[in-house]
Amino acid sequence: AMLEKVADKLGGAVGASRAAVDAGMVPNELQVGQTGKVVAPELYVAVGISGAIQHLSGMKDSKTIVAINKDAEAPIFQVADYGLVEDLFKAIPELESKL
Repeated sequence: AMLEKVADKLGGAVGASRAAVDAGMVPNELQVGQTGKVVAPELYVAVGISGAIQHLSGMKDSKTIVAINKDAEAPIFQVADYGLVEDLFKAIPELESKL
């Protein structure tokens, strides 16, 4: 629900990693990556995405990539245009309040 609110305010949609699908957090049809959908939006906000190569293959052609992850060493930051090292449970509510 937290991510859906931000996506709605940005006029976007929510996708997910295989880990989120496997954990039962989201349905399979939201999976982005090698075994999911390939997307290339103007803006891709990777929230809590580590940046496994399988996920990157599904979103690497996005025009602008923003990454939010508490792990400063997460591979997603290597492909991101902008990055924020922060816990998503702190960053997303703050982002939503500013939109």
